[in-house]
Amino acid sequence: MSFLTVQKIHHTYFTKDTSATALSDISLAVEEGEFVSILGPSGCGKTTLLSIISSLLPPTQGTVLLENKPISTAKNDIGYMLQQDYLLPWKTIEENILLGLKLSKQLNEKTKLAALSLLKQIGLTGVEKQLPKQLSGGMRQRVALVRTLATEPKLLMLDEPFSALDYQTKLKLEDLVSQTLDEFGKTAILVTHDIGEAIAMSDRVFLFSPRPGRLHKTFHIPEELRKVPPFEARNHELYSSIFQTIWKELESLDQRNE
Repeated sequence: MSFLTVQKIHHTYFTKDTSATALSDISLAVEEGEFVSILGPSGCGKTTLLSIISSLLPPTQGTVLLENKPISTAKNDIGYMLQQDYLLPWKTIEENILLGLKLSKQLNEKTKLAALSLLKQIGLTGVEKQLPKQLSGGMRQRVALVRTLATEPKLLMLDEPFSALDYQTKLKLEDLVSQTLDEFGKTAILVTHDIGEAIAMSDRVFLFSPRPGRLHKTFHIPEELRKVPPFEARNHELYSSIFQTIWKELESLDQRNE
């Protein structure tokens, strides 16, 4: 049995007068320590699936299992990192990174020291007593990553966490997040619109078709790219051909949807 198993997920949003099917018959598996991306055009249900996997949204049909147990029993095992950092502006950086530990009743001297140590590991020294407004966007996202990792989640959900950043900061954070998750042996699912980001960071890329979202194709990223940092992967000779392959598949999906 895989670390994470998504089985025959179907989801329909209902209103008083209408219904809209976001996902249809989604089945996939993710192994422990694997980094996968969900890629696809707008309207393919990427964020809906992420919400279902994280048990924030119950599916209309289907099941999600983490370590062979229903995902609803594993809420404390899941960390979420979003496009916005959602740091509380009136709390210091230290208070922000300890918030998850406090809410999950895991805060003690040992976990506090571990969180503060991680802050230093990712290059944020001496910011503990500062407020979020005193930090740049990239630094704030690093703080959000520390807050997410502090509770030691088994599964990390990344919902376009770099899309609001400038390109240079985005590339630096891709490397940092990839290295940090690798060091901690974390399993991660990234939702993104960025083909290059998906290729550079992932072991596998799941390409979804839209309306309703279905798993169209799975791309296995070659080991030569997987074993180097994302920035180096983008400059690898294999990168361009994989990019073109996925781009053509996306174009065919767009034409089919017109």
